[in-house]
Parts: sequence; structure tokens; C-alpha cells
Amino acid sequence: MEVILKEDVAKLGNRGEVVKVAEGYGRNFLLPRKLAIEANAANKAVIEQMKAAAVRRSAKEKSEAEELSKQFDGLEVSFTRKSGENDQLFGSVTAGDIAEALEKKSFHIDRRKIQLHEPLKTIGEFIVPIKLHKDVTTHLKVLVGKEAVVEE
Repeated sequence: MEVILKEDVAKLGNRGEVVKVAEGYGRNFLLPRKLAIEANAANKAVIEQMKAAAVRRSAKEKSEAEELSKQFDGLEVSFTRKSGENDQLFGSVTAGDIAEALEKKSFHIDRRKIQLHEPLKTIGEFIVPIKLHKDVTTHLKVLVGKEAVVEE
């Protein structure tokens, strides 16, 4: 089945591309979620207009992402967590935690854009990439500190 993508779909293609997909994937996933439309003659004519609009939108999104990336220079977020021996954390710092900390600093970043391959489980300083746009990636310094232990 051939479909025209209306949105960027990970591991499949970008907005405006005509791609071949399995019948079930197209009918049960892409079409109901309005991520794609069926590739027929009428829709292929519409695709040219969509591509022009997509180019304009992508350029605007990229410039906004570059502006936002400049605001990340020198920015850092810090966390204090309970830890055991060898500075291993009880729990971890996840992309959701980082997104919450950025939200408190007035940055509205979706946690899925934070490229944290696995949660941070040790104490230290980490540089975490944040993909703001497909062509714009910035880096954020994350500090994970040890929570003070009160001895009785």
C-alpha cells in the first residue's frame, strides 16, 4: 500500500513523502491517526501544496529551534537524590524529571526530545543532548548530587 505522510513518522519518513507500507500498518495505524493519506491521483496533486507548506513550516520551526538553542547556553539543571555506596542512586533521573526541571525554568520541552538513552543512575555531571528540531540539537548540563544523610 502506498501512502503520503502528513507528519514525520520515526523510522518511516518525513512529512510529504510517498512511502510503501504494509496494508495493516497503513489501514490500522497511519490512516486512523491522520499521520498519512492514501496515495491516489487526487491526493498526489494535494501533496505538492503540502510540500510547499511543509518547507515554509520547517524553516520557521528550525529558526525557532535555533533561537531556543541559544537560550540553553550555560543552562544547567541539578537534582539531589538518595544514594548508596559507589555513588549509585536509589532510583534514577529520567528524561521526564529533566523535562519537569526545565518546565520550572520556563522551558516547555517535550520529554521525548530529551535524548537520554537510559536514566542517570549515578552521581555526577552529565551532558544530555536535546533534539529541538531534526537539524538542531543542543546540550544541557545535568548535575546529580548526593542528598545529605542525617545520622541519628
